[in-house]
Amino acid sequence: MADLPKKARVVIVGGGVIGCSIAYHLTQIGFDDVVLLERKALTSGTTWHAAGLVGQLRPSINMTKLAKYTGELYRGLEAETGQATGYRQCGSISMATNAERFEELKRSASMAKVFDLPVHVISPEEIRALAPIVNVDDIVGGIHIPSDGYANAVDITQALAKGARNRGARIFENTKVTKIRHDGTRVTGVDTEFGPIEADHVVLAGGMWTRDLAASIGVTVPLHACEHYYVLFEGVAGLDPGLPVIRDYDHCGYFKHDAGKLLVGAFEPNARPWGMDGIPEDFCFDEIAGSFDHFEPMLMDAMRRVPALENAGIQKFFCGPESFTPDVRYHLGESPELKGCFVAAGLNSIGLQSAGGVGKVMAEWIRDGIPPADLWTVDVRRNMPFQINRKYLRERVTESLGLLYATHYPFKQYATARGVRKSALHDRLAAAGACFGEAYGWERANWYGDAGTTPEYRYSYGRQNWFDNCAAECHAVRHDVGLFDQSSFGKFRLEGRDACAVLNRVCANDVDVAPGRLVYTQWLNEKGGIEADLTVTRLSATAFLIVTGAETEVRDFDWLKRHIPDDAHAVLTNVTSAMGVISIMGPKSRDLLQALSPDDLSDAGFPFATSREIELGYALVRASRITYVGELGWEIYVPTEFMAGVHDEIVAHGAAFGLKHCGYHALNALRMEKGYRHWGHDITDEDTPLEAGLGFAVRMDKPGGFIGREALLRQKAEGLRQRLVQFLLHDPAPMLYHNEPIWQGDRIAGYVRSGMYAHGLGAACALGYVTAPDGGVVGAIGADHYEIEIAGVRHRAVASLKPLFDPTGARIKC
Repeated sequence: MADLPKKARVVIVGGGVIGCSIAYHLTQIGFDDVVLLERKALTSGTTWHAAGLVGQLRPSINMTKLAKYTGELYRGLEAETGQATGYRQCGSISMATNAERFEELKRSASMAKVFDLPVHVISPEEIRALAPIVNVDDIVGGIHIPSDGYANAVDITQALAKGARNRGARIFENTKVTKIRHDGTRVTGVDTEFGPIEADHVVLAGGMWTRDLAASIGVTVPLHACEHYYVLFEGVAGLDPGLPVIRDYDHCGYFKHDAGKLLVGAFEPNARPWGMDGIPEDFCFDEIAGSFDHFEPMLMDAMRRVPALENAGIQKFFCGPESFTPDVRYHLGESPELKGCFVAAGLNSIGLQSAGGVGKVMAEWIRDGIPPADLWTVDVRRNMPFQINRKYLRERVTESLGLLYATHYPFKQYATARGVRKSALHDRLAAAGACFGEAYGWERANWYGDAGTTPEYRYSYGRQNWFDNCAAECHAVRHDVGLFDQSSFGKFRLEGRDACAVLNRVCANDVDVAPGRLVYTQWLNEKGGIEADLTVTRLSATAFLIVTGAETEVRDFDWLKRHIPDDAHAVLTNVTSAMGVISIMGPKSRDLLQALSPDDLSDAGFPFATSREIELGYALVRASRITYVGELGWEIYVPTEFMAGVHDEIVAHGAAFGLKHCGYHALNALRMEKGYRHWGHDITDEDTPLEAGLGFAVRMDKPGGFIGREALLRQKAEGLRQRLVQFLLHDPAPMLYHNEPIWQGDRIAGYVRSGMYAHGLGAACALGYVTAPDGGVVGAIGADHYEIEIAGVRHRAVASLKPLFDPTGARIKC
């Protein structure tokens, strides 16, 4: 073996298709000091047995862009490197056996138009013409993607490795990494069986080994291996080499031509975890025993779909491990625990069709220090520390594998590993009829059932069974008063004599305010993109409370921590678990709370954006006059041990004021009516406050400036290329969710970032960015110039830059 270098700019741990793609793309952008280390041979973990599907249509816009890039890369890789790839562009067909699945496919086809991916909605007869061996008797329709295909995963990996080597990368096989080196703050290199290597960046791309390797240095990467099955049939009558890849989602199966044979695989609803006691040290190009009985029901469905299989022979019954994540999304990016430690793992059995895009964005992320696009859905910073718990992972991944082919209904909830994080009010909310959803481990009340009923979801793409319940909750908030449990908020304290200076540099708004004032603000990156959207409350001259969404608890804590200078006297503490939050919202909220507290809650005595301690029940609580529903209201921050008592006090007196328990679906509907933004959907690290209509929360002239100020000044001078617009459909029947194309005449002007039925406005409402026809500066937004496409049908929509509900904000500041 060649001598290992003593130092490298980047060390990649793992020689599967993901690791090799990262090496390839790093060298492509000019990194000539890249080392890749593989414990055995390239592809020997899980890459070697990949089925080889290369699909491009994913559940979101940016993930589809990455998959589309992957297909484009593979088409030219053999010509570039001289290494065969086995890539074949045969197209793909995805089929539906019921109206709900067909609705999902048609919505996906509409989404694909946003970035010019040709996707055709086809009939059963057209499916039969493209794939004569398929039985279409129960098919209602499908979609055809001509540019999809398949490839040989081993050959693709070798081609990527060759391309990387050609540009200077050094790849070492049979070289196990025994330790990741770090100084407690950032990685410094790796130890191997043959000696150490210093490095500025280390990438953990070790597939199913990544969880334990990351955990050894305190980095959270939740994933777990599951058994994945496929069967190779030979002698299949009528099999044509040009057969498109077939996906029979409703029967969990996929079919592809494989060197004269037919490969049949499945993503079954109840998977079998593997490797609970660790992965054998000598695991290399290995199969696992599996269970034919477990796979047999999928095999029977496959024979009904392709009748020729009944008379074909089984050449190979295969079972191998694939790693899956709790939410069936990748883990990418720089870890929040250690600077310079990057993760690219948890590809959920779609590593080959993801590898090109993953390699590209990871290389750019390492180079620039920030993601090159909005990659929040797969950002490793979304993970909560508890998620590496083995019991949790074993239970959740039994469901994760099957979710790849499940119908992706709006508001679909996980069934496994539930009850992980509960508010102190959980039992009381359950008694009130709550139907809980799971978010970031939290059990949260999404809606409340009627008395005497069992609240449970019945999913569809239309109005779901909780639609009327949500409407009643919204009505209570608009006309009386509603109670929301928002204990899942992320909550941090920053304290010290430099706390104000640190925060004011990070915040776009001015947080150097009097104690007892609350400030709504964004945190920006150097490009002006929104990294966080939250509130900052000044508690004293040296102490601040930062409140953010549950989803971004880890990310936002990491962002602020990284921006505290080493010599600053400022200590950041996560206090999320120390207090719960009860939000009391609606025109009668003041009357209710004033009846329970001796403190002055009048508008004069307690103005909007004020936060102070008040007496409530037997407790002292922090009441903050702020709202996310567009009504008079308070968020009440309560020490956890006092939560039950405060809740009971409010409920005991609430009936006289029309108090109603309300859930997160109502919260979302109400905020959509008001046009309030949600980070991760309506605003991301690619969007600026000026584009998002949040310029009122930016203080350009504050002393010392802020991160991103110069970018905003340039954008203001040059004009906006996109603007966030609120839409309301004319027709009250259709439902909006996200990713629907926004049409202006004969061009797609943008797409829906978030959508929800607005009960107070009488139709589905959406937020989405609109661009100019020529890519120039956006001008006037015509109210009646737009249509929104839903499952192939365009619907007229009213457009507005001002909130369609209470545009002056009079209801909030009364």
